[in-house]
Amino acid sequence: MKRKKIIQISLTLLVLGLIAAGSIVYYQFNQPHRNIQESKTDFSFSSSQIVKEYLANPEGANEKYLDEEGNSKILEISGIVAEISEDFNKQKVILLKSVSDNAGVSCTFTPEINVSANQIKIGETITVKGVIRSGASYDKDLEMYENVIMEKCSVVSK
Repeated sequence: MKRKKIIQISLTLLVLGLIAAGSIVYYQFNQPHRNIQESKTDFSFSSSQIVKEYLANPEGANEKYLDEEGNSKILEISGIVAEISEDFNKQKVILLKSVSDNAGVSCTFTPEINVSANQIKIGETITVKGVIRSGASYDKDLEMYENVIMEKCSVVSK
């Protein structure tokens, strides 16, 4: 009799624990995403500045531009459009890079965020708002520089 009672209590606690865990996962999954375009800009500078900062001190740049949880602060980057392409998801990707820089800032635009990215032309100077996915670096094995990658971008000014 005592054993049956212990099993019932254990199963009840297990079911309650699963319900609580499921509720937490459901809540986290359905939280609203932060609206980058409506949020205040944390930093504003040129594409050359952020590239040089990441190449000189990647850890320091990550401390400056990422919060404790690893989420990027909101940045506005100005630069010259060096290249325009599309990724596998049919999203517009614009590279901001000066001729003298080893790397640039690759900005990914989603169609929902900004259709004005379609009117950008190579050689224009623009300002883009977004968040960092990864910083610039030098790959010794491939002997090439990797760009700063920004996502959820929108054109602030042309």
